[in-house]
Amino acid sequence: MSFDAEALRAAIARHGPVARVVIAEVAGSAPREPGAAMLVWPGGQSGTIGGGALEWEAAGIARDRLAAARAAPGHEYLEKDEGRGAALILRRPLGPALGQCCGGAVVLVVEIFAAVPEAEAGVVARPVSGAAEMPLALRRLLAQARSGGHAPVPQLLEGWMVEPLSRAQREIWIWGAGHVGRALVATLAPLPEFAITWVDTAADRFPEDVRDGITQLVAVNPADLVAHAPATAEHLVLTYSHALDLELCHRLLGHGFARAGLIGSATKWARFRRRLRQLGHSPARISRIDCPIGDPALGKHPRAIAIGVASEMLRPGAARQKSQENRA
Repeated sequence: MSFDAEALRAAIARHGPVARVVIAEVAGSAPREPGAAMLVWPGGQSGTIGGGALEWEAAGIARDRLAAARAAPGHEYLEKDEGRGAALILRRPLGPALGQCCGGAVVLVVEIFAAVPEAEAGVVARPVSGAAEMPLALRRLLAQARSGGHAPVPQLLEGWMVEPLSRAQREIWIWGAGHVGRALVATLAPLPEFAITWVDTAADRFPEDVRDGITQLVAVNPADLVAHAPATAEHLVLTYSHALDLELCHRLLGHGFARAGLIGSATKWARFRRRLRQLGHSPARISRIDCPIGDPALGKHPRAIAIGVASEMLRPGAARQKSQENRA
């Protein structure tokens, strides 16, 4: 888990100062791991620290502190130099305190943010209790991050909360903004490891409320944009046109990709394989495209397709097995 600066920036832009609750430490069994966080504002929240009684209590405490911050004249509760309110540290045994059967305990840090904190060497570190002077152990962690790119795990370190910045590790290009494309984006976009580029032929084919951080591209001929995709990107092809789907597959095979999936039936894929061979692609290369995508056993509802695709993408071993099945 990591510090999602973009999500915090977007929430502040929409709601003003917001509360952030992050799991700093875990002992024993707990619903989520250190670094799991949620944002809280009047009337809403995003993210999760595991749900249930723990999240309910933490959200209530966060809203109380946020109300105090907003009630102060000129938001004087917030520190002017950092745009951050004084932190509250909560230690909660899940069984005795909250009646949960996890049996473990968690430490939560609750903060109010009116601005996104600065990062150093890709790490967001700030004092949440005790002395403001950075401890030596943290200085060493930051030095390691600068020299070797090694990000520290989220942790509470001598009164400082330490979290690596969220960085998308996988670039996903989704071709098509129809029902399945929308379901896929809604399913994949909340996952911080995915950076999504969404492509279609007209701006009005996209929904009005596209999630922040998604790159939308419009092109009369979307296949022309394949040349701009990184060779390490993963692609999901699901446009309204079989001809466009075929052209995208053709261009992708010539361009290179980490993974590509095509929506369609066995009959569609048989026809595509034949056409792609006629276009000069070898059977081995064509077999790198997965078709159909998702899990057909889940059904054809757009959300069911999206769930199957997301599950496959989160299990790299399953994706490799699918590719091997295609080659057979």
